[in-house]
Amino acid sequence: MSCFISKYADELVKNAAYIGTPGKGILAADESTGTIGKRLSSINVENVEENRRALRELLFTAPGALQYLSGVILFEETLYQKTASGKPFVDVLKEGGVLPGIKVDKGTVELNGTKGETFTQGLDGLAQRCQKYYEAGARFAKWRAVLKIGPNEPSELAIQENANGLAMYAAICQQCGLVPIVEPEILVDGPHDIKKCADVTERVLAACYKSLNDHHVMLEGTLLKPNMVTPGSDSPKVAPEVIAEYTVRALQRTVPAAVPAIVFLSGGQSEEEATLNLNAMNKLQTKKPWSLSFSFGRALQQSTLKAWAGKEENLKKAQDALLVRCKANSEATLGTYKGDANLGEGAAESLHVKDYKY
Repeated sequence: MSCFISKYADELVKNAAYIGTPGKGILAADESTGTIGKRLSSINVENVEENRRALRELLFTAPGALQYLSGVILFEETLYQKTASGKPFVDVLKEGGVLPGIKVDKGTVELNGTKGETFTQGLDGLAQRCQKYYEAGARFAKWRAVLKIGPNEPSELAIQENANGLAMYAAICQQCGLVPIVEPEILVDGPHDIKKCADVTERVLAACYKSLNDHHVMLEGTLLKPNMVTPGSDSPKVAPEVIAEYTVRALQRTVPAAVPAIVFLSGGQSEEEATLNLNAMNKLQTKKPWSLSFSFGRALQQSTLKAWAGKEENLKKAQDALLVRCKANSEATLGTYKGDANLGEGAAESLHVKDYKY
């Protein structure tokens, strides 16, 4: 890695390690305008900027919640928004000891010659955007690649193209001072068993780290955001301990020890499932050179959204629901969660959306 030169090298290492602090994790509040519209319509709230801003303010100002977070991923609109009283969200987060992050990809497009497989776009103009986001206070970035499991999927083409895209994105981010979160999400859709998911996860992660190495990305200044290794959505469920065993083994085989932290996506699991699975991984007595944490969107927001329902008078109830989930996941990063947070409305419901798009 000696060919890596960025004036931000020390800062990248420090910020990546900070985000991976045990006991803390990431709130993914980076839903695009279209995606947050679906969330809002589920509680009959109109998708206008003021409502999007109000929801984010509810999340970022929830009393006690930020102590369990080390990062929050924002959508571009949110990076520049303020609280109702005029305080920039970036300042609210920084004062709470939380690093602001930014989603920088531009969504997926179909990969020619494949059966509905995709590639993530957004490399054009990425350096200029990253410089702008750094100036606005962002300190890490996120880019989501999407792969699916099918009879012949993921194809070698999809694996290689997405690994390369993630590596190019990561290299550009590091030159601009942003810690890149590398997110190769393997969708849960399908009837496959957990062994198949483990096999595909290992192939995909091995390709990603080969590519990151080829592009001289400094791994100490990156984070990995993978799927947990689970059976497909149309397959019988298995215990958290089984998911923990398969997931950690896939990571041991593919993720270098130089990576400071692995922050899992929830991938449509219910809030409670995601927490229990993370907790089981941290309880596992085996070699884990990285900290295992969370970067949850739906699995941190579902019961909060339901409790809020867009009504001012429900603000405290909604923020209390968020605090419960943040604390539960903080405990899960330490392997000390007792399963006592399954109280909020919506905490146990599946959040799976077929072929999920941001």
